[in-house]
Amino acid sequence: MVNSIFIKESQKSETLLINEVSRLKESQGEQIFKFGFGQSPFFPPQYIIDTLAKFSPRKEYVSVQGIEELREAIANFHNHYDSLSIQKEDVIVGPGSKMLIYCILAAFKEADAMIVTPSWVSYEPQAHLAKLNVVRINTNYQSRWRLTPELLEDACEKRQHKERPAILILNYPGNPDGLSYSEAELQALGAAFRKHNILVISDEIYGLLNHDGQHHSLARYYPEGTIVTTGLSKWCGAGGWRLGVALMPSALNPKFKQTVIGIASETYSCAASPVQYAGIQAYQVDSRIDDYLFHQRRILKLIGQHVYKALKDIGTLVHEPQGGFYLNPDFSPFQEKLKQRGVQTSESLCEKLLKDTGVAILPGNAFGYPDEQLITRLAYVDFNGTEALAGSEKWGKESDLDENFLNEYCPKVLEGTARLVSWLS
Repeated sequence: MVNSIFIKESQKSETLLINEVSRLKESQGEQIFKFGFGQSPFFPPQYIIDTLAKFSPRKEYVSVQGIEELREAIANFHNHYDSLSIQKEDVIVGPGSKMLIYCILAAFKEADAMIVTPSWVSYEPQAHLAKLNVVRINTNYQSRWRLTPELLEDACEKRQHKERPAILILNYPGNPDGLSYSEAELQALGAAFRKHNILVISDEIYGLLNHDGQHHSLARYYPEGTIVTTGLSKWCGAGGWRLGVALMPSALNPKFKQTVIGIASETYSCAASPVQYAGIQAYQVDSRIDDYLFHQRRILKLIGQHVYKALKDIGTLVHEPQGGFYLNPDFSPFQEKLKQRGVQTSESLCEKLLKDTGVAILPGNAFGYPDEQLITRLAYVDFNGTEALAGSEKWGKESDLDENFLNEYCPKVLEGTARLVSWLS
């Protein structure tokens, strides 16, 4: 009925695809070590789940921007944890931060969308869907895959249409790399963004999972030009609930915020009412949330350190993770050995690794790397988060977690890592 030449090119997200492949192989009886899909292994606290159940009968449409009480709670929450000065009027609630990022990009008639490599898989496809011009800024291993003022300056100089507005997407702790920025780095970047009048989407969805609880928001150093996006998916373990947040700068042109809300009204109408009411409870500054975050952070830090050291010890190029649950290993030191097995790209590496060992990781080309670079993303999340949280609580805050904890609560992560190391060695 519709000729293919009239249909846009759009592929399924690599992260969702690897999850489907892993499930299929498991259903066929194969043992799979699921290091490909970046879903939190933790569940929301039970009292928040109970709140969602309580409000499940709520079926009405609510404000496109989000329930006022929720927006006020979100503002107070991030003012407390991120030392910001957000008002409820600055908050937009949507069905996941992914949708909000798209609405922000779609608000431009034209613009350069500056995307830092490596980047989350959906930034560039969303920019193309919004018909923006994509400008890639390539980083390197030596700079810890971080954007620097020098790289930004070079990219700005090379822009072909400097009259266009520029919007840059920054993500930290990073997906796929698990790395963050120091205060000094953010101050320097803030000055560079200000110099070039760049609007920044600072995707801080993993911010509260900084392993040492030391996340610093770019909005503290560039408040007039930073839109912070976050949500319940990662720190609250509620990815499927689809509740995302955009914190808009109060200095931003009011027309821009209204345009974003207008696009939201024509696409998703509002985030689900029951989830928003549960969100009011989730976004309370509460000692229960402090404890919940403490245990998540130390579990993820312990696991991340174990996998990092195992890969580092055999010669993999990899940086120590600082937040979230990802590593960004570069297997180029094994290039000749892998070539003898018919592996010459990150995609073929992941395919053969899955076939030979059952370990599922994602190829670097999904994150903007050239396919010939043997770079991948590893999500160290294949463990029972509920049992691990209970174990950490039982361990006690005063006692450091150790290898015995990993053996008891994270055996699949240990075995999957051992299989990967053995396969490379």
